Amino acid sequence: MTAAWDDWDHIVKLDPDKTLVEGETFEDVCETGTDALEIGGTTGMTEEKMERVIAACGKYDVPIYQEPSNPAVVVEREELDGYLVPTVLNAGDVFWVTGAHAEWARIDDIDWSRTYSEGYIVLNPDSSVAEYTDADCGLSPEEVGAYAEVAEHQFGQPIVYVEYSGTFGDPEIVGAARDALDDATLFYGGGIHDYDSAYAMAERADTVVVGDLVHDEGVDAVRETVEGAKDAACATTGSV
Repeated sequence: MTAAWDDWDHIVKLDPDKTLVEGETFEDVCETGTDALEIGGTTGMTEEKMERVIAACGKYDVPIYQEPSNPAVVVEREELDGYLVPTVLNAGDVFWVTGAHAEWARIDDIDWSRTYSEGYIVLNPDSSVAEYTDADCGLSPEEVGAYAEVAEHQFGQPIVYVEYSGTFGDPEIVGAARDALDDATLFYGGGIHDYDSAYAMAERADTVVVGDLVHDEGVDAVRETVEGAKDAACATTGSV
């Protein structure tokens, strides 16, 4: 069965704890040409902040998925297409592999039909998510490929997410994750800031994710990354 993200080349990740560039709106973000929105962040998350962003973006024709960082910020709104729930495969703290998820299952009635798992491989040791989860970021391409293979074939995760959060990653490592996968979709996030960086990683990953850029530089910069990701996807598949 085809998954929604099978056709995504580009995602904008909106952090509810951050503001947009002055003068820009959520409508402007939705009109960049991105294929989907992820609503989530590592720190400063509250249910109220999540609700505000989801409600604002839900007026426009772009798929919206919540990526909750902890069970307390999960919201149920009709604007949501579903939930993309991260498990940090290389976390040193097992809470971020299964603990938070078990806590969520215990306290809430989860709509499993709209809940999907992302197998995160966190690789920037200076990022908030790496510090938060005590991630082992010193992985070789072979080790990253092994994590990706385990995510797909042992854990059955439909999405593997190579996360460099805040810095541009190693293309060899991203390529190793891609080569290890058969059917799972490979997301890449980190340091995508212009056409060329988006193109370079979209040659290796199925989908590139832009986060800080929308908050720091704004929608014109995001549009460049959309063009880069989509051009790379066309070149890779031979489509026009």
